[in-house]
Amino acid sequence: MSSFSLAVRDSSTMLRRNLLHARRYPSLTLNLLLTPVMLLLLFVYIFGGAMSGGISGGGDRSAYIAYIVPGILLMTIGSTVIGAAVSVSTDMSEGIIARFRSMAIHRGSVLIGHVIGGVLQSLASVVLVGIVGVAIGFRSHDATALEWLAAFGLLALFALALTWIAIGMGMVSPNAEAASNSAMPLILLPLISSAFTPIDSMPGWFQPIAEYQPFTPVIETLRGLLLGTEIGNNGWLALGWSIALIALGYRWSTASFNRDPK
Repeated sequence: MSSFSLAVRDSSTMLRRNLLHARRYPSLTLNLLLTPVMLLLLFVYIFGGAMSGGISGGGDRSAYIAYIVPGILLMTIGSTVIGAAVSVSTDMSEGIIARFRSMAIHRGSVLIGHVIGGVLQSLASVVLVGIVGVAIGFRSHDATALEWLAAFGLLALFALALTWIAIGMGMVSPNAEAASNSAMPLILLPLISSAFTPIDSMPGWFQPIAEYQPFTPVIETLRGLLLGTEIGNNGWLALGWSIALIALGYRWSTASFNRDPK
């Protein structure tokens, strides 16, 4: 059997293992999924009447729904990948990773199984949250099929990037609780981006923080694809951030996995 076939076989086995774990413990995924759904409903029905005035100029709640849904989708990815960090940390603390290191399997398959499983769960969560968004009034009248496909592809790419980062966090965390806490910035960063309010409405000293972080260009690119707003350089910045985070997360995760246990 070639090394490629071995890698595919072992990665598929690890993927099935991780998906079975997720199915046996649905409470973790449910808790992570409820956070963006509750925030979506909170901002639309509690704060939406007041905040929509700054978006549409006329207090149109539907305009605010369209504005925040792309940010909520990114927050959904950030919250869901915490499950990958917890799963990896649990494997590390229970000695499963050490056992896999000693087995005659493709070394990269352990991480690949976690990554693919994390991405699939993130995209499933994005679809569910998107359905909730549509149910409460989100509409994309001008987006073509190609733009929808590009938006989904960007979400998948960013999910891959955040999953690799979460895997790295899980590898270096001493336990599942620490892994969950260390991955919290993946939920908090969208709150200080353009997800809920335009950057130019923020204090001047804070605007660079919101503008020069990975979530903002991805959110603005999604808005451009789905709502027809100006994308500008945000598309290239979104791709650049995604690729950079994938490279960083991959390097971090593989280095941690290959490090000899003490």
